[in-house]
Amino acid sequence: MSRSTIEWTNATWNPVTGCTKTSPGCKHCYAERMAKRLQAMGQANYARGFQLTLQEHMLDIPLRWRKPRLVFVNSMSDLFHKDVPTPFIQRVFRTMEQAPQHTFQILTKRADRLREVAPQLPWPENVWMGVSVESADYLDRIDDLRTVPANVRFLSLEPLLGPLTEIDLTGIGWVIVGGESGPGARLIAPEWVRHLRDACAADGVPFFFKQWGGTNKKKTGRLLDGRVWDEMPSRETTRA
Repeated sequence: MSRSTIEWTNATWNPVTGCTKTSPGCKHCYAERMAKRLQAMGQANYARGFQLTLQEHMLDIPLRWRKPRLVFVNSMSDLFHKDVPTPFIQRVFRTMEQAPQHTFQILTKRADRLREVAPQLPWPENVWMGVSVESADYLDRIDDLRTVPANVRFLSLEPLLGPLTEIDLTGIGWVIVGGESGPGARLIAPEWVRHLRDACAADGVPFFFKQWGGTNKKKTGRLLDGRVWDEMPSRETTRA
């Protein structure tokens, strides 16, 4: 387990590491940069750098944690990557099912694979399932997410690369918005963020603004119209 500096979670758990790029939001992947640093530091889980790797020895780690926490699953990969076998995904879900004291947050860009595999998985109430959407070209990922019987379905609109004026929040229980950060960061427009905030308010969906981003995200901060937006779903939220 790693304690996380990500604003919307407490910890990360990576039973899979490494990935491949699938859409424009992956261009400046933070996980790829971090994996290369960890490889250079000799961290055993990253001996293969950012090549996709199943970390079987990590599967039971959450079962050892007694204190409840929010856990971002596979912050360094994508659980629904085509090269992650379905039986391995099932083992990850069994671990989450056996650790009801925690709330697990999963994100994927491979919403088509998620939709395909979802009927073969248990969906305990402590699993929140989300998709990443960076531009209007990928709104169909939200339609795939809506088919999944997760207790909370959520969106990570980060890095937000364009306006999402036609977004449909039906069946969505949480929205995270953020700009890209790090070297080569692409800019986010304030009107894109305000539109999403207002859409969430109209539909009663918790809205979390993570950051403006840029090459120095600490300097740009996360204030929107003079306040921090850090709304989250209740852990007792029931399926919509």
